[in-house]
Amino acid sequence: MTYEQCECEVRQRLSEKRFYHSQCVAEEAVRLAVLYGADPEKARLAGLLHDILKDTPAEEQLKILQGFGIMMNDTELANQKLWHAISGAAFLEFGLGIRDRELLSAVRCHTSGRKNMTLLEKVLFVADYISADRDYPGVEELRAVARESLEEAIIEGVAFTVQELMSRREPVASASIDAYNDAVAVLKEKEK
Repeated sequence: MTYEQCECEVRQRLSEKRFYHSQCVAEEAVRLAVLYGADPEKARLAGLLHDILKDTPAEEQLKILQGFGIMMNDTELANQKLWHAISGAAFLEFGLGIRDRELLSAVRCHTSGRKNMTLLEKVLFVADYISADRDYPGVEELRAVARESLEEAIIEGVAFTVQELMSRREPVASASIDAYNDAVAVLKEKEK
């Protein structure tokens, strides 16, 4: 599929606000890709596609996952905010025929992160936190951190999300803790 075809698919599935967010994430992903040496076009496409099923009702997301035989662990099942990433990656692969494993993995883990993320996965994960449409308290600081280190931005982003989830007594994906620990380990290794 061309970028334009993907853009049409995304536009028809998302609200204007969510589509704008996807465009902003795509632009930020390009900036981060250029800064850190990832493929800018793949980053742009991942940014555009990352939330393709975000506005899809939860019941429909579950049907997509079940229909494609995708299993979620207990924590993923308990946290509906993770579903759109997992179902979105499945939809991109099985519904739209996208076969790029790295892009699919980046979409799948853009909300939770994971251990041993690829450069593209890190770029998308961070771009989603700091895109131009984001305006939460602390986003400017996180944008500055992201210009210096993807790992530092991952640590700060995960810490922010975990604190928010814990304050609401919601489950925290173990993949997020793995992403945090992995980023800490990478930074410690760089300090040696």
